[in-house]
Amino acid sequence: MPQAPDTTLAISRPRTNPLRSLGRGIVKTLSVARRDPYAAAGLAIYLGFALIAIFADQLIHNDPLEILFTPDYDLARNLPPSSEFWLGTTYSGRDIYSQLIMGTRSALIVGLTAAFCVVAIGTVIGLIAGYFRGWVDTLLMRLADVALGVPFLPFVIVLAAFLEPSQWNVVIGIALLLWPNSARVIRAQVMSLRERAFVEAARVTGAGPWRILFVHVAPNVLALSFLYASVAVGWAILTEASISFLGFGPSDTVSWGYMLQDAYASQALGRGQFYWFVPPGLCIIAIVVAGFFISRGYEEILFPKLKA
Repeated sequence: MPQAPDTTLAISRPRTNPLRSLGRGIVKTLSVARRDPYAAAGLAIYLGFALIAIFADQLIHNDPLEILFTPDYDLARNLPPSSEFWLGTTYSGRDIYSQLIMGTRSALIVGLTAAFCVVAIGTVIGLIAGYFRGWVDTLLMRLADVALGVPFLPFVIVLAAFLEPSQWNVVIGIALLLWPNSARVIRAQVMSLRERAFVEAARVTGAGPWRILFVHVAPNVLALSFLYASVAVGWAILTEASISFLGFGPSDTVSWGYMLQDAYASQALGRGQFYWFVPPGLCIIAIVVAGFFISRGYEEILFPKLKA
């Protein structure tokens, strides 16, 4: 006797490209800047500094660590701004303008690298803790409590003092201690998203937990990750400047903190050489303010209830 054909509908597993999902999340995240002037201003400041860092080799006039001499073979020491030296020279005879431009590259390398590490660690831990919960969540959050309990700047100073002075030591210290802030917020968002209908639909279709986590949930928290990345860039640059100002930074790399430390050691304030230490200070302020603008703009869009 012939069997009746099986009329049960087969539920096919969705073929979602993880990279495409993450790409859509990134595009959605960046599009937020078009709706808020603060976020757009912050991104414009970052873009301006990025262009300066990329074309720094073409913008500088001299090697930032080169000791310069006048045509009379005298040391070009403490020269005021001129057509040849736009921001004057240091006590050691180095071009301040070239140091400022090269310091932009150093600052962005440290800032962007540290921000990427902080957000990558915080996002992954937040996703795993918020989705799996249980003992995994407890273990990761206790680890976050330990990281939050360690004094930030003293830890980075000790790390830079015991290891060879390097910008990467600053990046490691920032990545080890700043990730809990983003991880906790992303964890809370994931705990809400895991109960949504689209996550349940993915479970019904047979998608595994890791696929659901990184294909369906992760793109929805990228905006929060980008928000914390913008703040982490300013924190990283400010920390690197503090470490260099205290004398724990590398001596063979020019940064804004290195310029401030050199100006302080040479008593530039007492000499009235404001053109030496004011420009790097303003650059540091601009980077931190840009991060604040981006975070403020994204908060008003991601959390509209915060608006007055």
